[in-house]
Amino acid sequence: MKLLYIVCILTILCPLTCLPQQQHARPKIGLTLSGGGAKGLAHIGILKAVDSAGLNIDYITGTSMGSVIGGLYAVGYSADSIEALARDIDWELLLSNQSSLRSVFMPEKDEYGKYVVELPWVNHRFTLPSGILEGQELWLKFSELFFPVSNIKDFSKFSIPFKCIATDVGTGEAVVMEEGEVVSSIRSSMAIPSFFTAVNMQDKRLIDGGVVRNFPVQDVKRMGADIVIGSNVSTGLLESNKVRSAIQVLLQVAFFREAEDHRNEVPLCDIYVTHSLERYNMGSFGQAEDILQAGIEEGRRLYPRLKKLADSLNAIYGPEPPRKNRLPSLNKIRISSFELSGLKNTTIEFFINTLNLHLNELYSAKDISDMIRHAFGTRYYNRILYSLHGQADGSYKIVFDIVENPLTFSKIGLHYDKFSGISAIVNVTSRNFLITNSRSMVTLNIGDNFRVRAQHLQYIGRHKNFSTSLGVQYDRFNINTYNSYSTYNSYREAGLYKRQYTRFDLNTAFSASRWFSTGLGFRMELLHYSPIITAPLEFKGSNNFPTAYAFIKFNSLDKQVLPRRGVKIDAEAGWVLKQNANITMLQDGDVLPPEAYPIATHPYSRASLNIESYYRVSGRTTAMAMMQSGVNMNYANNIMNEFSIGGLIPLYNNQVLFAGLPEATTYSPTVACFMGGVRYEFLANTYVTGKANILFTNFINKSIFFDNTNFLSGYALTFGYNFALGPLEISAMYADQSRKVRTYVNFGIPF
Repeated sequence: MKLLYIVCILTILCPLTCLPQQQHARPKIGLTLSGGGAKGLAHIGILKAVDSAGLNIDYITGTSMGSVIGGLYAVGYSADSIEALARDIDWELLLSNQSSLRSVFMPEKDEYGKYVVELPWVNHRFTLPSGILEGQELWLKFSELFFPVSNIKDFSKFSIPFKCIATDVGTGEAVVMEEGEVVSSIRSSMAIPSFFTAVNMQDKRLIDGGVVRNFPVQDVKRMGADIVIGSNVSTGLLESNKVRSAIQVLLQVAFFREAEDHRNEVPLCDIYVTHSLERYNMGSFGQAEDILQAGIEEGRRLYPRLKKLADSLNAIYGPEPPRKNRLPSLNKIRISSFELSGLKNTTIEFFINTLNLHLNELYSAKDISDMIRHAFGTRYYNRILYSLHGQADGSYKIVFDIVENPLTFSKIGLHYDKFSGISAIVNVTSRNFLITNSRSMVTLNIGDNFRVRAQHLQYIGRHKNFSTSLGVQYDRFNINTYNSYSTYNSYREAGLYKRQYTRFDLNTAFSASRWFSTGLGFRMELLHYSPIITAPLEFKGSNNFPTAYAFIKFNSLDKQVLPRRGVKIDAEAGWVLKQNANITMLQDGDVLPPEAYPIATHPYSRASLNIESYYRVSGRTTAMAMMQSGVNMNYANNIMNEFSIGGLIPLYNNQVLFAGLPEATTYSPTVACFMGGVRYEFLANTYVTGKANILFTNFINKSIFFDNTNFLSGYALTFGYNFALGPLEISAMYADQSRKVRTYVNFGIPF
């Protein structure tokens, strides 16, 4: 009886004692994700298959884009949430040296992002940076995404232990990143040589880990993985006959060593996944949706193998429920102190006031990013990084690592259109050159037409929301004249003027936010016209326009070129003082007596309102609307301050854009134009835009010098491609009143 009792007890206890041993014996699953730039987005499809199969990953390693995707999964994001993030990200902004235009100071917006090349003045010369992209927005996006684990400095403490690979540019050796700041670690892992700037960490200068170990399977094995799933999006080295560009040569050389390492890594995988992504390259972020879909389809093909593995492990070792809610919950933190390094040209007070940081208040990840964008928008800073460190009382210390911009830059751009011709645009901008908290600049337009502009902008106040601007500009254009009779087949070229325009401007503005400013100013404009090719009726001579004015500006556009969302408003009301006209009227080249066309010089009021708005209908479609209007009151015999109608891009003062007619086709003292359009991006950076507009003139005043129709309607269809040198746009436009199709070409960003 006693023996039977002992057997019963052992029968009950034996499974309980064996259970921990069975759990410990369960094989550990490792996941390795390769680098590959944009192609790395295909890894998300593999993660979706892993989640669907119910597999729990125990270790993750990644390089470059694989470190980004793998890091997000390791800290707790699900595959579905990573997919949603990838689809929502503005890759064009993220992979640029620009911040959103919305964060830039209002007085700086017109100059922001205009130039192809920006060369800093360092050590008494203009120099090239160590890479094309610093990626401030990339840093901020990473900081937002990894905010919930900002207090975890040991990557083995993540929901899934994680490591990523970088390369020490000094030794050429792989550096395994497993502790410290995860954002900096991942950014260093993806610092593709000559594309992204190198990252300074651990007393090393780090670049992309793909240079030496693009597919770090050995590292996940060292972490303890018994079964390895490897997803590789890299196509390896190109064949010799396919290396055709300087960039391809650079990448081939950079990844020679990685190719050898790759041959040793692949055999270590138990499940090895390759992707058919030959039609894409590492920079194909404009085709992110297509790459994502290709990865999802590959994941569906892989799913049966992963499901079989999960079922087999569960059958042998017992069911293992999926790990849910792995991402720590951290919405807002209390910042109790700060520390910063890197300031030389600006003060701590300037930086903190620009951030508008207040200690012992609560901040979310987005709050901190917005503050940094505000500081970045001053243009004094090249990069602002931050890290968070938990304190004993539950608060956080925020540590800023700041890299200031050099105070002086030389900037270069190219532009062409039929009206102004081809030109190189050269700009030199210097901050604090004359006075602290100022920007001084000179811009030259060198080409078929000469233009020059100089400006000094002075910020005032603790938050730099007051500014004073003093500027001068000189333009010299040759302008066609057109007959402007309100009959069909009109608007034909009739003559040619040489137009010289000089402007002196002084204004003071208050910016209530980065989107809104208002102010007062005074300007003096001088115009001189002289005929080159005579027309039936023309004038020559000069006039000046001293004008006191008030203005309101609003600008919430997301970027300077091809905006997708936001509104821009420029409103001005002014009083033009008595003019000093010295003008002669000519009929068929003969001078007319003054009484034939009496010229008035009396003062008059003047107002203008320009509104443009953009709405992103879908990922590829943007709707746009524009209204331009201007009124010169009590203006009939005055001259040379009319609104000039025509053209698709803004080029000179008093211009009212009109799809259908070239620049300066006709003039009116009162005008209102309404335009609507749609832009569709059918390939990466390749788009088509349709516009239609109507225009009304002479509805308050009518000039005695111009005989034009009271109504115009026109259309334009534009094919465009936006690349490194700026947008290239080829348009066909038509006006109902001229019944003529005209072509219009624009390349780059105008002066």
